[in-house]
Amino acid sequence: MSNALNHYDNDTAYHRPVMLRECLEGLDLQATGRYVDVTFGGGGHSARILERLAGTGHLYSFDQDADAEREAEKLARPQFTFIRSNFRHLFQELQRHGALPVDGLLADLGVSSHQFDTPERGFSTRFDGPLDMRMNPDGDDASAADIINEYSEADLHRIFGMYGEVTNARTLAATVVAARRGQSISTIAGLKKAIAPCTPRGKENKYLAQVFQALRIEANDEMTALQEMLEQTAQVLRPGGRLVVMSYHSLEDRLVKNFIAKGKFFGEVDKDLFGRTNVPFEALTRKPVEASEEEIALNSRARSAKLRIAIRKE
Repeated sequence: MSNALNHYDNDTAYHRPVMLRECLEGLDLQATGRYVDVTFGGGGHSARILERLAGTGHLYSFDQDADAEREAEKLARPQFTFIRSNFRHLFQELQRHGALPVDGLLADLGVSSHQFDTPERGFSTRFDGPLDMRMNPDGDDASAADIINEYSEADLHRIFGMYGEVTNARTLAATVVAARRGQSISTIAGLKKAIAPCTPRGKENKYLAQVFQALRIEANDEMTALQEMLEQTAQVLRPGGRLVVMSYHSLEDRLVKNFIAKGKFFGEVDKDLFGRTNVPFEALTRKPVEASEEEIALNSRARSAKLRIAIRKE
């Protein structure tokens, strides 16, 4: 095992990969295999996968972020292809590159450390900056500011409750609508000030994180994109191929868990007339793998991470 796997501090500051060793082991990497990292981010996982590939081995990495594309240029080599696209276009893009089927797929969901640490991207509650939160700021999707200023009170109530699991979502939505009547809310500081009456004392950080999570998920259509990507994994992975997915909040983890167990996101598993199921994956982790205390001490983002690993059935 290389030093890169033993020491998290050897990994790029741009994005320190969470549960690196566990992810690589989950992929069961073979030097001449074909793999896809659908969430390149800062390239932490992709770089370590590439270290293991040789000969005809190849890695295809997806990301819709221009910053990620620039970071990917540092990994340029014959075994690597960067695909500037949302992972919801997984099958189409891999087919276009003649890359089907693949031996393993890694998805490290959520926001990269670089995105969190760049104030102008608007992801972090720690800085002031524009309320953007789009994974692809060059795209036409609504920003967090658009959502805050243009959504109806009912829709704000829905996303705060559903995506942020905010306990006072109804009051929060009403407060936002009242605040924006005077002037539009376009900055992180402006949003914090507007919702200060709703923010529980002593729990400000957690509450703001929930509000920001809700806005980010809505701005990027994250739940729908995740479902669309997962539904395509059975098409792109060969029988015996590995599916490795790491999530950071319960909404994502529930979708991943249900998809692996049932082949669907909601309801009971489908059965044919003979009572047989046709679930494409078999879970290799009955419970999600979680980061060690040692890793959490080095990287606080790892605390909420849950890793699930499955194998494509023959």
